[in-house]
Amino acid sequence: MSITVFERARIVDPSRGLDEVGTVIVDGGTVVAAGASALNQGTPDGAVVIDCTGKTIIPGLIDARVFIGEPGGEHRETIASASAAAAAGGVTSLVMMPDTDPVIDNVALVEFVLRTARDTAQVNIFPAAAITKGLDGHEMTEFGLLREAGAVAFTDGRHTIGSAMVMRRALTYARDFGAVIMHETQDADLASSGVMNEGLYASWLGLSGIPREAELIPLQRDIALARLTRGNYHAAKISTAMSAAAVAKAKADGVKVTAGVSVNSLALNEHDVGEYRTFFRLAPPLRAEEDRLAMVDALRDGTIDIVVSSHDPQDVDTKRLPFSDAAAGAVGLETLLGVVLRHHHNDEVPLLRLIDAVSSAPARLFGLPGGTLKPRAAADLAVVDLDEPWVVREQDLRSRSKNSCFEGARLQGRVLQTLVGGRTVFQA
Repeated sequence: MSITVFERARIVDPSRGLDEVGTVIVDGGTVVAAGASALNQGTPDGAVVIDCTGKTIIPGLIDARVFIGEPGGEHRETIASASAAAAAGGVTSLVMMPDTDPVIDNVALVEFVLRTARDTAQVNIFPAAAITKGLDGHEMTEFGLLREAGAVAFTDGRHTIGSAMVMRRALTYARDFGAVIMHETQDADLASSGVMNEGLYASWLGLSGIPREAELIPLQRDIALARLTRGNYHAAKISTAMSAAAVAKAKADGVKVTAGVSVNSLALNEHDVGEYRTFFRLAPPLRAEEDRLAMVDALRDGTIDIVVSSHDPQDVDTKRLPFSDAAAGAVGLETLLGVVLRHHHNDEVPLLRLIDAVSSAPARLFGLPGGTLKPRAAADLAVVDLDEPWVVREQDLRSRSKNSCFEGARLQGRVLQTLVGGRTVFQA
């Protein structure tokens, strides 16, 4: 590979608290320098020089919650199609959930994902392994062997573990292996047959609701167990002001707790369900506007550590149904950055904090490479026009499934080029 010089770019690198106009030099698969002083020694001989005036360079996004159909549901999404969607969205690394068929609960499946990614993916794919076998919430998987095989975290994906004893053991074993337990909290009994946020709007639509307490009660239990075990606990997707308050208190008390939020919960509320629009049937459900605003506040002040797309492809057979029968989930890899940047353009969250939440923070949290433009780091980066407007169109989505919450939405901020290991994997 030749040396590439991106000059006159705005460089936003949260890992160094850097936001300045300067130059990024990439040699082969590595960042040589990034910043205002990068060209102190002059332009390297034979370098390809790219003028990035008016453009911004950020570390490649790291999406820490991505559901992929392969193996077992390739009609919804393959590792190859997910990676193409990721590259178009500036996502250079993703953490793949274990909700496959068969479940990623043994070494062979972890190795399958890594091998398939090596052969077919354009971006870095990091598998998360199941906490319990078959995601059934009872018998724990072999954490040590799975970690050694390449699992970067442990989660039961869409499932919530009902047993406090199983969760206590999981937190204890994960602590001993230096791993994070990533858990989505929804009390099965309280949620029951609910399909959207419990409240007046659900009543108007005649739909059964899911109370906020269905998320809060298992979250509070998990925080108590994290305090007891001193394990590393990550609340995968919080969506309510009460949950944010519980996480903030736990952090203030010194508990090893972090939290994520789906970009959907940051940008949308229960009224987006409209007249039974099934693309807005999500888990957790879209909440009230005051909860959405609380998520924005929690992201800004650091209570929420990371933002995820929660990319969950569903096909026509599972979405084109009555609202109560439709599967929960939406695709989001390609729209993650554009939607996150709404909060920059609205002056709600500083740009450096937003980029940290989708790049540097996930890298720190799960011990992943990337999320930085430091010298000698892998050249995983995205060139972005923060101001370019674009419209999300179904026919442009690279995902095999098209169930986007943002179909037809006007976004501002577009990925122009994505590099993984110094190699261009997407060019607008």
